[in-house]
Amino acid sequence: MLKAVNIHKKYNQLEVLKGVSLEIQKKEIVSIIGSSGAGKTTLLHILGTLDSSDKGEFYLNNQPFHKLKDKKLAAFRNKNIGFVFQFHHLLPEFTALENVCIPGWLAGKKKKEVENEAIKLLKRLNLADRLENKPSALSGGEQQRVAVARALINKPSIVFADEPTGNLDSKNAKELHNLFLQLRDEFDQTFLIVTHNQELAEMSDRILKMKDGQIWEE
Repeated sequence: MLKAVNIHKKYNQLEVLKGVSLEIQKKEIVSIIGSSGAGKTTLLHILGTLDSSDKGEFYLNNQPFHKLKDKKLAAFRNKNIGFVFQFHHLLPEFTALENVCIPGWLAGKKKKEVENEAIKLLKRLNLADRLENKPSALSGGEQQRVAVARALINKPSIVFADEPTGNLDSKNAKELHNLFLQLRDEFDQTFLIVTHNQELAEMSDRILKMKDGQIWEE
């Protein structure tokens, strides 16, 4: 479903990615592990179109998205890719419901249709009584679940998660791990996760180990 071929990336003279290739199948949960500086987050950001590569080809559902630019690339990202970060990046002035709705509204979908889908997702994530709360009134675990709902609102082909449990205590981290598995089974959702959390990695279908800008083992 997701295929990347020969990705290279340099920042000035520092070569961060040195010819990375990978394939992710639909409904897979794949974790990328490795020490700091191995290139994990850079790879995730490039695959998620948040950064560009110096060289490489990218395909999602056989569509070559490395050829897309500007508005077409932004529209492709909003429709096909969901993101969950270590820090939730929720907009503080908006409610949980509004935060989840924003990507759907940006995609030009009908306001009420998006709200109904967002409510359904938030209820599924046990946040039915938090719809009108702003992020400051939510716990860390609740904020991360709102971020997961936001990532899912446009029914993306794949969700990229960058250290999604890095800011959570062990109880909330475990709950988030289990949630990813449930979402994979219920919605056929695909996840690519960068993590230092060995427990989360071991719950994945596959683990990719990065070292010095390359995938060394699987």
